Amino acid sequence: MLNKARSATFSYGFLMPSFILTIVLGIYPITWAMRYMFYDYKGYGEERFIGLGNFARVMQDAEYWDSVLNTFIYAGGKLLLSLPLALVLAVILNRGIRGKGLMRALLFMPTIISSAVMAVVFFTIFNSYNGILNQFLMKYGVANAPIDWLGMDYSMLTVILVAVWGAVGNYMLLFLAGLQNIPQDVYESSSLDGANKWQQFRWITIPMLGPVMQMVVMLAIINALKGYESIMVMTDGGPIGKTNVMFLYVYKLFFPTSGGAAATQVQEMGYGSAVAFITALIVGIITVLYFYGSRRLNRND
Repeated sequence: MLNKARSATFSYGFLMPSFILTIVLGIYPITWAMRYMFYDYKGYGEERFIGLGNFARVMQDAEYWDSVLNTFIYAGGKLLLSLPLALVLAVILNRGIRGKGLMRALLFMPTIISSAVMAVVFFTIFNSYNGILNQFLMKYGVANAPIDWLGMDYSMLTVILVAVWGAVGNYMLLFLAGLQNIPQDVYESSSLDGANKWQQFRWITIPMLGPVMQMVVMLAIINALKGYESIMVMTDGGPIGKTNVMFLYVYKLFFPTSGGAAATQVQEMGYGSAVAFITALIVGIITVLYFYGSRRLNRND
């Protein structure tokens, strides 16, 4: 009995720090935000109850819905580029090629680098006036004048490429783990039956990688919809809101900056809580729809 009590004490002791952090950094902020969704509160001064007024304001906030559209463009571009590239790299590195350990480490390295640090590095590369990329292109005659990579025409493409660079290594490792769990006997048997490499990939690799692929795509969707750190450092949502995404808009409502649109220059705790709730709802709905659709597809197969 005494041993059981000691074991329980040690178990609860190990769990307690995580439990406290979950309450302090998770449950309490969510509860606080859910309360202020119904208040006109600037973060200081008087709190005024306005009911659903903040939600009515969200419905009429064109800047926010522009950021939602930008988020879908950003997420779609990131998914369409990073997932196929990660799968191809995983298939290549799953074969017995020389130096594959070093290649895995190099490809995974961007995942462990801070998003802010990564964005600063890429800002120096894509800077319109004295960026490394423009200097290289002009030196070798590819471009006659500096290209405004962070301007209206190319800013979204630029932040998508940076996001792909940061994400592809992580997804590659997940795909690689799934590939290594596929029995080699299956490939050997198909080779004896005359299947070529493409047929093996199409009819063996893809179906047997299905459960891993389902998980990776869901993680990629969530991360793409939530991403904003590198955008904040590189463009701060500009120019003229061209790269402003949902979570960056929410961030600016809680922590306003001197630049940007007028709606983000004043701290808006109450309105920001309502926008954050709508944003989380959008991400949740998309995730549930994907999860439900993928499960139905698996059952039909």
